[in-house]
Amino acid sequence: MAGFLRHATTRRRLMVGAATLAALRAVPAAAALPWTPGQTEGPFYPLELPLDSDNDLVRVEGRPERASGTILHLGGRVLDPEGRPVRGARVEIWQCDAFGVYHHPGDRGGPADPDFQGFGATEVTDDGAYRFRTIEPVPYPGRTPHIHFKIAGPGFEPLTTQMYVAGRPQNERDFLYRRLDPKARDLVTVKLVPAPDLEPSTKSGAKRASFDIVLGVVT
Repeated sequence: MAGFLRHATTRRRLMVGAATLAALRAVPAAAALPWTPGQTEGPFYPLELPLDSDNDLVRVEGRPERASGTILHLGGRVLDPEGRPVRGARVEIWQCDAFGVYHHPGDRGGPADPDFQGFGATEVTDDGAYRFRTIEPVPYPGRTPHIHFKIAGPGFEPLTTQMYVAGRPQNERDFLYRRLDPKARDLVTVKLVPAPDLEPSTKSGAKRASFDIVLGVVT
Protein backbone atom coordinates (compact mmCIF):
# COMPACT_ATOMS: atom_id res chain seq x y z
CA MET A 1 0.00 0.00 0.00
CA ALA A 2 2.79 2.39 0.91
CA GLY A 3 4.51 1.60 -2.37
CA PHE A 4 1.31 2.33 -4.26
CA LEU A 5 0.97 5.71 -2.51
CA ARG A 6 4.57 6.63 -3.28
CA HIS A 7 4.03 5.64 -6.92
CA ALA A 8 0.80 7.68 -7.15
CA THR A 9 2.40 10.70 -5.52
CA THR A 10 5.37 10.56 -7.88
CA ARG A 11 3.02 10.20 -10.87
CA ARG A 12 0.99 13.24 -9.76
CA ARG A 13 4.17 15.30 -9.40
CA LEU A 14 5.29 14.28 -12.87
CA MET A 15 1.89 15.22 -14.28
CA VAL A 16 1.89 18.57 -12.48
CA GLY A 17 5.45 19.22 -13.60
CA ALA A 18 4.61 18.39 -17.21
CA ALA A 19 1.53 20.60 -17.10
CA THR A 20 3.54 23.48 -15.62
CA LEU A 21 6.23 23.11 -18.29
CA ALA A 22 3.59 23.07 -21.03
CA ALA A 23 2.00 26.21 -19.58
CA LEU A 24 5.32 27.98 -19.46
CA ARG A 25 6.02 27.04 -23.06
CA ALA A 26 2.60 28.39 -24.01
CA VAL A 27 3.37 31.85 -22.56
CA PRO A 28 4.39 34.09 -25.47
CA ALA A 29 7.73 35.85 -25.39
CA ALA A 30 7.72 39.45 -24.20
CA ALA A 31 6.22 41.66 -26.86
CA ALA A 32 8.66 43.77 -28.83
CA LEU A 33 8.55 47.50 -28.26
CA PRO A 34 6.44 49.34 -30.85
CA TRP A 35 8.46 51.26 -33.40
CA THR A 36 8.43 55.03 -33.32
CA PRO A 37 6.41 56.10 -36.38
CA GLY A 38 8.20 57.96 -39.12
CA GLN A 39 6.98 61.35 -40.28
CA THR A 40 7.90 63.84 -42.94
CA GLU A 41 11.11 65.85 -42.69
CA GLY A 42 9.24 68.99 -43.62
CA PRO A 43 10.58 71.88 -45.68
CA PHE A 44 12.86 73.45 -43.08
CA TYR A 45 15.71 71.00 -42.57
CA PRO A 46 18.83 73.19 -42.77
CA LEU A 47 20.28 73.69 -46.24
CA GLU A 48 23.65 74.05 -44.51
CA LEU A 49 24.34 72.87 -40.99
CA PRO A 50 25.24 75.77 -38.70
CA LEU A 51 28.82 76.05 -37.48
CA ASP A 52 27.48 75.80 -33.94
CA SER A 53 25.38 72.63 -34.03
CA ASP A 54 25.94 71.03 -30.64
CA ASN A 55 23.20 69.79 -28.28
CA ASP A 56 22.68 73.19 -26.59
CA LEU A 57 20.40 75.17 -28.90
CA VAL A 58 19.80 77.91 -26.34
CA ARG A 59 23.29 79.38 -26.63
CA VAL A 60 24.97 80.33 -29.91
CA GLU A 61 28.74 80.54 -29.85
CA GLY A 62 29.93 84.14 -29.91
CA ARG A 63 26.64 85.66 -28.75
CA PRO A 64 26.15 86.87 -25.16
CA GLU A 65 22.39 86.31 -24.84
CA ARG A 66 20.44 83.08 -24.64
CA ALA A 67 17.53 82.26 -26.93
CA SER A 68 14.07 83.63 -26.25
CA GLY A 69 11.51 81.17 -24.98
CA THR A 70 11.11 78.68 -22.15
CA ILE A 71 14.12 76.42 -21.79
CA LEU A 72 13.41 72.73 -22.29
CA HIS A 73 15.73 69.95 -21.16
CA LEU A 74 14.91 67.12 -23.55
CA GLY A 75 16.34 63.63 -23.32
CA GLY A 76 15.64 59.98 -23.86
CA ARG A 77 17.11 56.80 -25.27
CA VAL A 78 17.44 55.29 -28.73
CA LEU A 79 16.46 51.61 -28.52
CA ASP A 80 15.93 48.58 -30.73
CA PRO A 81 12.63 46.66 -30.63
CA GLU A 82 13.95 44.45 -27.82
CA GLY A 83 14.72 47.46 -25.63
CA ARG A 84 18.48 47.34 -26.13
CA PRO A 85 20.43 50.58 -26.64
CA VAL A 86 21.40 51.40 -30.22
CA ARG A 87 25.05 52.38 -30.01
CA GLY A 88 26.53 54.72 -32.58
CA ALA A 89 23.28 56.55 -33.30
CA ARG A 90 23.38 60.25 -34.14
CA VAL A 91 20.35 62.27 -33.11
CA GLU A 92 19.50 65.56 -34.84
CA ILE A 93 16.72 67.97 -33.92
CA TRP A 94 15.45 71.17 -35.48
CA GLN A 95 12.55 73.47 -34.69
CA CYS A 96 11.27 77.00 -35.04
CA ASP A 97 12.28 79.70 -32.58
CA ALA A 98 10.07 81.20 -29.89
CA PHE A 99 8.49 83.49 -32.51
CA GLY A 100 7.54 80.63 -34.86
CA VAL A 101 10.36 81.19 -37.36
CA TYR A 102 12.83 78.60 -38.67
CA HIS A 103 16.47 79.31 -39.44
CA HIS A 104 15.82 78.58 -43.10
CA PRO A 105 15.65 80.87 -46.13
CA GLY A 106 12.34 79.28 -47.11
CA ASP A 107 10.62 80.56 -43.99
CA ARG A 108 9.20 84.00 -44.80
CA GLY A 109 7.70 84.50 -41.35
CA GLY A 110 10.19 87.16 -40.32
CA PRO A 111 13.73 87.40 -38.96
CA ALA A 112 14.78 84.37 -36.91
CA ASP A 113 16.03 84.72 -33.34
CA PRO A 114 19.82 85.09 -33.75
CA ASP A 115 20.34 83.71 -30.24
CA PHE A 116 18.63 80.43 -31.06
CA GLN A 117 20.64 77.74 -32.79
CA GLY A 118 17.61 76.21 -34.53
CA PHE A 119 19.39 72.89 -35.12
CA GLY A 120 21.39 70.58 -32.89
CA ALA A 121 22.99 67.16 -33.00
CA THR A 122 24.53 64.70 -30.57
CA GLU A 123 25.80 61.12 -30.41
CA VAL A 124 24.11 58.72 -28.02
CA THR A 125 26.03 57.31 -25.07
CA ASP A 126 26.72 53.60 -24.64
CA ASP A 127 23.33 53.13 -22.99
CA GLY A 128 21.57 54.81 -25.93
CA ALA A 129 20.90 58.07 -24.09
CA TYR A 130 20.81 61.53 -25.66
CA ARG A 131 20.23 65.02 -24.26
CA PHE A 132 19.38 68.44 -25.66
CA ARG A 133 18.93 71.85 -24.12
CA THR A 134 16.50 73.69 -26.31
CA ILE A 135 13.26 75.69 -25.98
CA GLU A 136 9.69 74.59 -25.52
CA PRO A 137 8.22 74.27 -29.03
CA VAL A 138 5.60 76.80 -30.03
CA PRO A 139 2.85 76.77 -32.67
CA TYR A 140 2.99 78.65 -35.92
CA PRO A 141 0.31 79.04 -38.62
CA GLY A 142 -0.84 75.62 -39.70
CA ARG A 143 1.17 73.55 -37.21
CA THR A 144 0.94 72.51 -33.60
CA PRO A 145 4.07 72.73 -31.39
CA HIS A 146 6.57 70.07 -32.42
CA ILE A 147 10.26 69.24 -32.71
CA HIS A 148 11.72 67.42 -35.70
CA PHE A 149 14.00 64.42 -35.11
CA LYS A 150 16.33 62.51 -37.40
CA ILE A 151 18.24 59.45 -36.21
CA ALA A 152 20.96 57.83 -38.30
CA GLY A 153 23.81 55.42 -37.74
CA PRO A 154 25.30 52.06 -38.66
CA GLY A 155 23.09 48.99 -38.79
CA PHE A 156 19.67 50.58 -39.31
CA GLU A 157 17.64 52.65 -41.70
CA PRO A 158 17.52 56.37 -40.77
CA LEU A 159 14.35 57.49 -39.04
CA THR A 160 12.77 60.92 -39.34
CA THR A 161 9.91 61.75 -37.01
CA GLN A 162 8.34 64.56 -35.01
CA MET A 163 7.74 64.94 -31.28
CA TYR A 164 4.55 66.61 -30.05
CA VAL A 165 3.50 68.11 -26.72
CA ALA A 166 0.66 66.56 -24.74
CA GLY A 167 -2.38 68.71 -24.06
CA ARG A 168 -1.85 71.31 -26.76
CA PRO A 169 -5.23 72.34 -28.27
CA GLN A 170 -3.68 72.63 -31.72
CA ASN A 171 -2.83 68.91 -31.81
CA GLU A 172 -6.25 67.78 -32.97
CA ARG A 173 -6.21 70.31 -35.81
CA ASP A 174 -2.70 69.49 -37.02
CA PHE A 175 -2.88 67.61 -40.34
CA LEU A 176 0.23 65.50 -39.67
CA TYR A 177 -0.74 64.65 -36.11
CA ARG A 178 -4.23 63.64 -37.26
CA ARG A 179 -2.78 61.20 -39.80
CA LEU A 180 -1.40 59.08 -36.96
CA ASP A 181 -3.61 56.46 -35.35
CA PRO A 182 -4.16 56.81 -31.58
CA LYS A 183 -1.44 54.32 -30.64
CA ALA A 184 1.10 56.02 -32.89
CA ARG A 185 0.15 59.41 -31.46
CA ASP A 186 0.93 58.16 -27.96
CA LEU A 187 4.42 57.15 -29.10
CA VAL A 188 5.34 60.65 -30.28
CA THR A 189 3.48 62.75 -27.70
CA VAL A 190 5.30 63.74 -24.50
CA LYS A 191 4.48 65.63 -21.33
CA LEU A 192 6.45 68.71 -20.38
CA VAL A 193 6.91 69.14 -16.64
CA PRO A 194 8.37 72.04 -14.65
CA ALA A 195 12.08 71.73 -13.88
CA PRO A 196 13.10 74.91 -12.02
CA ASP A 197 16.02 73.05 -10.46
CA LEU A 198 17.69 72.76 -13.86
CA GLU A 199 17.63 76.51 -14.56
CA PRO A 200 17.41 78.26 -11.18
CA SER A 201 18.52 81.61 -12.63
CA THR A 202 15.84 81.64 -15.35
CA LYS A 203 12.87 83.80 -14.36
CA SER A 204 10.45 82.02 -16.66
CA GLY A 205 11.44 78.65 -15.25
CA ALA A 206 12.39 75.62 -17.27
CA LYS A 207 10.80 72.34 -18.30
CA ARG A 208 11.92 68.81 -18.95
CA ALA A 209 10.65 66.02 -21.16
CA SER A 210 11.61 62.45 -22.00
CA PHE A 211 11.21 60.99 -25.50
CA ASP A 212 12.42 57.44 -26.13
CA ILE A 213 12.84 56.43 -29.77
CA VAL A 214 12.47 52.82 -30.91
CA LEU A 215 13.97 52.01 -34.28
CA GLY A 216 12.88 49.24 -36.63
CA VAL A 217 15.13 46.35 -37.60
CA VAL A 218 18.60 46.93 -36.17
CA THR A 219 21.41 44.64 -37.31
